Amino acid sequence: MELRGRTALVTGAGKRVGRAIAVGLGARGMRVAVHYHGSQAGADESARLIRAAGGQAEPVGADLADPAAPAALIHDVVAQFGALDVLVNSAAVMERTPFGETTVEQWERIFALNLRAPFFLAQAAAPHLARAAGGGAIVNIADLAAFETWPAYLPHGLSKHGVVRLTESLARVLAPAVRVNAVAPGTVLLPDDWSPADAERLRETTPLERHGSPDDVVQAVLYLLDAEFVTGETIVVDGGRRIRR
Repeated sequence: MELRGRTALVTGAGKRVGRAIAVGLGARGMRVAVHYHGSQAGADESARLIRAAGGQAEPVGADLADPAAPAALIHDVVAQFGALDVLVNSAAVMERTPFGETTVEQWERIFALNLRAPFFLAQAAAPHLARAAGGGAIVNIADLAAFETWPAYLPHGLSKHGVVRLTESLARVLAPAVRVNAVAPGTVLLPDDWSPADAERLRETTPLERHGSPDDVVQAVLYLLDAEFVTGETIVVDGGRRIRR
C-alpha cells in the first residue's frame, strides 16, 4: 500500500506506542490525525515529531469512552483532511483489576475504550476507507494478554481477546475493499508503576532475553499496511513470550 500522501487516524497517539505508530506513519509521508483525550500537550509533541519526520499532522481530541465520540471523531477527521485511508486503533486503558476486587465501573471503562470504541470507529470509518484508492486498511492494537491469563488484569485481557476476534470479524465483513489486521505487543513498554525487578523478571523469562521497543510495533504495523494479501491476522510482537512454556 502506497502510504505517501494518504491520511491516517491513529487513536491514543499522544504518548507511548500510539505516538510511535503515528510518527512512523508520518515518516512514510502520511497525513496523520493525532487523536488524544487527556493530553493535548502530548498530541502537540507527537504532531511536531511527525512534521519533523516529513509527514503532516494535526491533533484531534475526543473522549472515546463517550458512545457518541467515535462517529463524531471520524466525521471531524474526514472534514478536516478530506479523506481517510488508514485507521489505527491504539487508544486503550490497562488497569490493575485483581479478581475479587474488580468493580463494575472498572469493567465498563476498560471495555468501553478497549473494545467498544474500535468497533464503532471502524463502523464509522468503513465507508471512507472503502473509497480509498487501492483499498483502505485498519490495524488494531491488541495485546499479548489476549492469549494469556493475567490474574491481576482479567478485564484487560478479555477486552484484548475481543480485539483479536473483532479483527477477524471485520476482515470478513469489510473484504475486499478494506483489509483489517492487528498487532499484539508483548513487553515493549512497561507500565509506569512497574519496578526494575519486574522488568528484569520479564526479560529473563522472554526467550529472546530482552525487552522490545515501540519501534518493533511500528515495524509490524507498517508490514501489515504494505502486505496487500494479508487480512484477518494478528501479529504477536513479544520476543517469544507466548511460546516460552
